[in-house]
Amino acid sequence: MGAMGRVCRGGTSAAAAACSSSSALHKPSPSPVPAPGPPQPSITSSASVTDTVKGSHQFKITGYPLSKGLGVGKYIASDTFEVGGYGWAIYFYPDGKSPEDNAAYVSLFIALASEGTDVRALFELTLLDQSGRERHKVHSHFGRPLESGPYTLKYRGSMWGYKRFFKRSALETSDYLKDDCLSIHCSVGVVKSHTEGPKIYSITLPPSNIGLQFGQLLESGKGTDVIFMVDDETFPAHKLVLAARSPVFRAQLFGPMKDRNSQSIKVEDMEAPVFKGFLNFIRHFIAPDFYGFAGKNYSHFYAFEPRSNGMNAKGPLSRKLGSNA
Repeated sequence: MGAMGRVCRGGTSAAAAACSSSSALHKPSPSPVPAPGPPQPSITSSASVTDTVKGSHQFKITGYPLSKGLGVGKYIASDTFEVGGYGWAIYFYPDGKSPEDNAAYVSLFIALASEGTDVRALFELTLLDQSGRERHKVHSHFGRPLESGPYTLKYRGSMWGYKRFFKRSALETSDYLKDDCLSIHCSVGVVKSHTEGPKIYSITLPPSNIGLQFGQLLESGKGTDVIFMVDDETFPAHKLVLAARSPVFRAQLFGPMKDRNSQSIKVEDMEAPVFKGFLNFIRHFIAPDFYGFAGKNYSHFYAFEPRSNGMNAKGPLSRKLGSNA
């Protein structure tokens, strides 16, 4: 250390101060704390998903010849069926829908039969070949490019279909008519759109049955590690369960003043049925019925009873004892 070291050990107070000052000058300076960088950008994502909800309905018209002469613009309607949250119905016009066709054509339409605004959908109308050769007459949006997209039905009663679906004279001599019956199949695909963000999963937890499980554990006798002797009866129990439920048992079984012979504990001044009721309270969390013990002294229960956070607020056992003492 040299001369400065010798002065510091044996010199005057002024020299000591100088030494202290010198030591301070030689202390390493703390490393500078790096400045925090710019916050990282938040990155999120979502997706717009558009799909179709599909459904179909088969409509059978029996007694077709009797429907002729019904009149232009008059129809036979199917029952209403639901697809994509909307009601739909098939409309068949035996004498055509429009007067200008002079009943030369039959008309076939699918209509929105429930409340709705700007419902977008795809359709397929099929007149079924009943000869077994499956030469069906099909008009479909499905399976082909859509130049203008799905059809939009503006309001209830809006229709899509064909005024000149089939020439009536040709229909009546075709394989589509059998035993005076026509069979029509209609498919609907309602267009639905929604936005998907990150998926959040939730798990519904079952209600707690810890009281039942503690009761089953004690009744089974498995794993018991302490025996209470009350009068002439013995009650096996579990130390950890008792300590968790009662501060008195916690101190007696695990505290600094715990009993040396904590494997077998004799309980004085308490009848066996009363102690059994207390153990039932410990394991089932249900206050026992003390009506059969009128006039007894239950003051020891106030100490044994579990308290909320070590406070003196009365619990259910204390309240029941108070009402029956």
